[in-house]
Amino acid sequence: MVITNTSDTYGSVTKLFHWVTVLLILSLFALGLFASNLADQVRAAEGGASQSLIDWTALLFSMHKTLGVTLFLTALARILWALTQTKPGLLNGDTVLESRAAETVHWLLYGSLVTVPLAGWVSHAASAGFAPIWWPFGQSLPYVPKSEYVSEIAATLHYILQWVLAGAIGLHVAGALKHHVIDKDATLRRMLPGHTPGQPTTMQPGHVLPFVAALIIWAAAVGGATGLGWFAHTTPEAQSAALEEVASEWQVTDGTLSIEVVQMGSQISGSFAEWTADIAYDGSDAPGPRGSVAVTISIPSLSLGGMTDQALGADYLDAATHATATFTADLLREADVGLIADGTLHIRDQSVPLRLPFDLQIDGDTAMANGSVRVDRRDFDIGQSVSDEGTLGFGVEIRFDLIATRPD
Repeated sequence: MVITNTSDTYGSVTKLFHWVTVLLILSLFALGLFASNLADQVRAAEGGASQSLIDWTALLFSMHKTLGVTLFLTALARILWALTQTKPGLLNGDTVLESRAAETVHWLLYGSLVTVPLAGWVSHAASAGFAPIWWPFGQSLPYVPKSEYVSEIAATLHYILQWVLAGAIGLHVAGALKHHVIDKDATLRRMLPGHTPGQPTTMQPGHVLPFVAALIIWAAAVGGATGLGWFAHTTPEAQSAALEEVASEWQVTDGTLSIEVVQMGSQISGSFAEWTADIAYDGSDAPGPRGSVAVTISIPSLSLGGMTDQALGADYLDAATHATATFTADLLREADVGLIADGTLHIRDQSVPLRLPFDLQIDGDTAMANGSVRVDRRDFDIGQSVSDEGTLGFGVEIRFDLIATRPD
C-alpha cells in the first residue's frame, strides 16, 4: 500500500485522515442533535428536570465537545499533511463548471473542518460552564475572555457554519456518487482501501476562483445571519426581585459578590448582579464588637454561565419562590483571627450560622474589604437530588470584594 499521494491516487495516510474525519463528523452531528434535544427538555421541564436527564445532557455535550476538539486537531494535522503531498488531479478537470464546483466544495470542507469546531471550542472557553471537555486541556483558551457575549457570538458562528459544512458534505457525497454511478470513473475508488489510480485530465480548474467562491458562500451565510439579528446580544430581562436602596453608614460604591462550584470536576464561577449591604463599622482596632452588616441578595440576578437556568431552578436556589437571600452578622475583631462577620446566612427556607473572615483597609472615608467562605449546599437543601459529589460538588465558595465610602 502506498503511504504518500501520487499524481493519480491518494496514499494510505490521506485515506486514513479522510475516513477518521468522516467518522468524527457523523458522531458529532448525532451527539449535537441528541444533546440539544435533551437540553430543550431540561429547559421545558416544569418544576425542574430530573437529575438523570441533566446528567445525560451534560454527558452528551461533554462527548460532543471532546470529539469536536479532536476533529479540530485532526483537521489541522490533515491540512499540514496535505501541504506536503502531491494533490491527485481531478478526473473531470475539463468540465469547467463541475470541476470548479468540486474545488469550491473542497475549500468549504477544509475551511469548515477548522472553523466549526474552533467556534464551538471558543464558545465553551468563554462560558463559565456546562459540561467539561474531557481532554486535560482546553477548558480555557489563550486570548479568549470569560464572557457570555463572546460565548454567544462563537456559538452562533458554530451553528451557522455547521450548516455550511453539512451542505458541503452533501454536495461532496453527491459528487462522489455521480462519479461512481454515472461517470463510472475512479474518483470514489481512489479514496477507498487499496491502490486504484485514475488518470487526471490535462486541464484542471485551479484554486483561485473556487477559493473566492467559498469565501463568498461563508460571507453570505454569516451576513444573512447578521441581517436576521442572530448576532444581537441578548441581555437578561429585568429581574422582578428589585432591591430597595439602603441607608448605610458605609455606602458600597463598587464590588462583586461571586460564587464558585465544581461540576463534573470543572470549576465554574458566577456572580450576582444585584445585592445591597447595610454596613456599620466604628474603625477601632480594639478586640470586640466593631459593627454590623446586613446583606440582601437578588437570587434571580445570578449569572453562572451554562448552569444559570439549572442553578435558579426549583431543586437548587428556587428563584421563583425564594427571590432573595440574606446574611446578617456582627462585625467582630478577634485577637488571634482578625476581623470576622459572625452571623446567619439565609437561603431558600434554611438559616445556617456562618463565620466569614475578611480583610479590611480604610483610607480616610474609603474602605476596601474582601473575604471568602466555603459553605455546604446541602445545608440549604440545594441540589438534594444530586448526591454524587463527582457530578456536583457539595462545597460552594462564596467571595466578596467591595469598596465603600462614608458620607460626610
